[in-house]
Amino acid sequence: MKLAIALFIITYVLLLIFQNIRHYIALGSALLFVILGILPVSKIFEAIDFNVLLMIAGTMGLISLFIESKMPNLLADILVSKVPNVKWAVVSLALFAGFISAFVDNVATVLMVVPVALSISKRFEINPVPMVIAIALSSNLQGAATLVGDTTSILLGGYANLDFLDFFVLQGKPGMFFIVEFGAFLTIFVLLYLFRKLKQPIEPTERTKVTNYVPSILLLIMLALLIGVSFIPNKPSITNGLICTGLFIVGLIIEAIKKKDLSVFKLHLKEIDYQTLGLLTGIFIVIGGITEAGVIDAIAKFFANIGGNNLFLIYTIITFFSVILSAFIDNIPYVATMLPVVQGVATTMGVDPLILYFGLLSGATLGGNITPIGASANITAIGILKKEGHSVKTSEFMKIGIPFTLTAVLSAYVVIWLIWS
Repeated sequence: MKLAIALFIITYVLLLIFQNIRHYIALGSALLFVILGILPVSKIFEAIDFNVLLMIAGTMGLISLFIESKMPNLLADILVSKVPNVKWAVVSLALFAGFISAFVDNVATVLMVVPVALSISKRFEINPVPMVIAIALSSNLQGAATLVGDTTSILLGGYANLDFLDFFVLQGKPGMFFIVEFGAFLTIFVLLYLFRKLKQPIEPTERTKVTNYVPSILLLIMLALLIGVSFIPNKPSITNGLICTGLFIVGLIIEAIKKKDLSVFKLHLKEIDYQTLGLLTGIFIVIGGITEAGVIDAIAKFFANIGGNNLFLIYTIITFFSVILSAFIDNIPYVATMLPVVQGVATTMGVDPLILYFGLLSGATLGGNITPIGASANITAIGILKKEGHSVKTSEFMKIGIPFTLTAVLSAYVVIWLIWS
């Protein structure tokens, strides 16, 4: 366990320092975890979340077709025509991304909305980095709002037997949807302050003409299917990934037939960010390694030992420790490990576990907004910026991420306690 912890800490320090080679660092560390025997070879594939990887690859490819169709430019035209200046355009775009993310995976949301932000930044010649960061943060925040918004929500729903509507109203009380939306409302003021200098007025311009509506239709089909399959029990674990990848292949075939040119396949396959896929693959294996070594399990048991019979204390510890931990590690194995522990603590104390479940969900989901590597959506957003020639410093990300996260977490922490204690 000590070796796993040491290697894990070194890995994440290097990831924060050497951002341009993070995929090599993550994959190299993953290889060490296997070579040193911390993660058995037989469990490598079990540790990798192929559903996430397939979903990212498929959506990235579909988004490349979406961008080529000029639809992001049209959406940017429509958005900027409804707001007075660039500041409000950025805030509106972040809120728009958050709304989508409540019903669709965060990574897919980032891949769909970021191209619109890039179009706006190019039009007004402003740095797209803060805009893209705001979109990723808002996407992560709203991922906890519904059953289908984030993998952590899906884990909670399955373990606590909650359905889609339970996230809206549960036991006659407001569910996570309204708790998250209250936090999202408060973050508007944070974003308005952070982007207060972007006062460039927006002048009406001629709207872009879309050249191909097929990618947009495929994206809408993707959204509908991702929501629809969330109601199907016992479905294959890679269902969402197959949907995204399958629709990308359909889009490629239609585009190739339309243009009568097979080079379409090569062109759009190159648009997939393989560095981001490599980074996530390495991180999945590293997390699998520390899970196998018992690190996450030990942390989970720690809560049960120090909580005692003080509900407020254990609720506070679970919420804020989850925030800190999720800023640096993938929240999926952490949440999966903590759910039975939280239930055990609640049973011992004789209380309804829902308040602890919601504290865990809010802390683990929102904590990923503190650092660039705390959530897959953040990694994906930074990968897109890198392809556009923009580097993102950790300090630059945290300058936006910390105030955003504190506002959202503190509001959720207070509201959950007031409603469910």
